[in-house]
Amino acid sequence: MLRFSANLSFLFLDRPFLDRFAAAAANGFKAVEFHFPYAFPVDEVVDAAHRAAVEVVLFNFPAGDWAAGERGIACLPDRVAEFREGVELAARYAEALACPRVNCLAGRRPDGVDEALLCATLVDNLRHAADAFAPAGRQVLMEPLNTRDTPGFLIDRTAPALAVLDAADRPNQGLQYDIYHAQVMEGDLARTLESALPRIGHIQLADNPGRHQPGTGEINFPFLFRHLKAIGYEGWIGCEYVPTGPTEDSFEWMV
Repeated sequence: MLRFSANLSFLFLDRPFLDRFAAAAANGFKAVEFHFPYAFPVDEVVDAAHRAAVEVVLFNFPAGDWAAGERGIACLPDRVAEFREGVELAARYAEALACPRVNCLAGRRPDGVDEALLCATLVDNLRHAADAFAPAGRQVLMEPLNTRDTPGFLIDRTAPALAVLDAADRPNQGLQYDIYHAQVMEGDLARTLESALPRIGHIQLADNPGRHQPGTGEINFPFLFRHLKAIGYEGWIGCEYVPTGPTEDSFEWMV
């Protein structure tokens, strides 16, 4: 049986963030995920999750100035100290929320910096994060983002993401596979999911084009869901899509 989590950075946006936990539970979700919890005191986030009786299964490391367009800082040589402070902050939230995994966004390529240095910085930061999370048995994931929506993003496909994870070489690391980003950049979803399955720690979904709920675009989700069952995927699948109307009206595809 496939398990779906509600991404609270995309769904139920007509409510304040801390009220979205209960909204997810009211719509049948047993788990939630989100981009960042850091704007809220950790005890308030924990209380919202406990009152809604939902599991927090994923969030991201601090990723720089999101409002200004930054999408991660893990590859930036001049932001290493900031990234590592973010690892400490994320570890505190993950511990309090009993969250089993945190996602790392590599970041955009800055002008004038050698790509080999960017990749080496990313590898070192992934090692640091994995080593910090290992004693608690938590996993560090890395997610490729498509470069149509996020121009200049350093890691934009499955193969380079796996190569970076191979270079970091830590057992508690994995791939976050976002079906929407993968469809934009490389397609071949079923075969890639199967070949990368041992490395995948979490999956997210949205249809393409538009990044809306399944059934609004070109991706054959009924086939993919059957395929994920057949190949034995047992993790969570995050609903990280932009609903075409009220969130509550966007769940017909689950039935």
